[in-house]
Amino acid sequence: MKDLMEQLQRIFNDLKDSNEIAIIERYGKNAKYYTAILTIFIICSVFVITSAQIWPDILQIISSVNKSRSRQLYILTEYFIDEEKYFYYLLLHINAAISIGFIAGAATGTTLIAYFQYMCAMFAIASYRIENAIMIHISQDIILQNRNLIYMSIKSAVDIHRKAMEFCTYLISKFEISFFFLIICGVMTLSLNIFRFFQIASSTCNIDELVIPFIGACTSLLYMFVANLVGQEITDHYNYIYVAVYKIQWYITPIEIQKLILILIQRSNKTFGLNIGGLFIASIQCFASLTNTSLSYFTVMYSIRQ
Repeated sequence: MKDLMEQLQRIFNDLKDSNEIAIIERYGKNAKYYTAILTIFIICSVFVITSAQIWPDILQIISSVNKSRSRQLYILTEYFIDEEKYFYYLLLHINAAISIGFIAGAATGTTLIAYFQYMCAMFAIASYRIENAIMIHISQDIILQNRNLIYMSIKSAVDIHRKAMEFCTYLISKFEISFFFLIICGVMTLSLNIFRFFQIASSTCNIDELVIPFIGACTSLLYMFVANLVGQEITDHYNYIYVAVYKIQWYITPIEIQKLILILIQRSNKTFGLNIGGLFIASIQCFASLTNTSLSYFTVMYSIRQ
């Protein structure tokens, strides 16, 4: 990860064009937006979960009733002590564990999102260089100097496009096993939380108890959606350079440059995405498939329960 960060920093330092710098800064802002949104969601989720567990005590204080209310931990754990006597200590322990887990997950996820956003920026810069190479120089007389500039621009575009692909593949390879288990965990967590939600809704319909499975299901759904959305953005940005090639008037450039561009067009037949173990390619379609799988597992569990 450190080596990847250093390589991205070197690429950023090599950028001289103000438009290219603006592109990478724009994607840096996108990474900040993702971080802010996920952080706010995590904070709100922790607050709601904590409030739901102490809500009976809050009601008792508000209503000023001397009658004691029953207290229970909505997150089932095995403690070899008196849960009623040490209720608040156990509650503090559970909420601290939840907060640490959510914060660690958010920190890791937002860091990876930032990396992928900068890789999207590299793909966007490659598209810009292709368009700039043709559109600017095609309006001028094609002299030897301009022809060399076109060659260099196309070469630099293909080079940064290749580096972005290598960075994505390298990053996925380092976390492939972790991502694979996270996918399984996300599907099972979503299924179990939906099952628990319907189980409570069909029996006691206790609003306080419904909060935790609802938050758990929303968190799992959001995590899978954001992960696949980032993967979809990578695939779309990978294709941008080929879309840019199709749009420009490459056919009126010199024959040597046309040959280079035809090679790029041929390469557009090869798809690219965040491939997890050869089984999952992060995309909106993958998100729909995972959600459908979770609902299928929930349906099986609910039918067995009946």
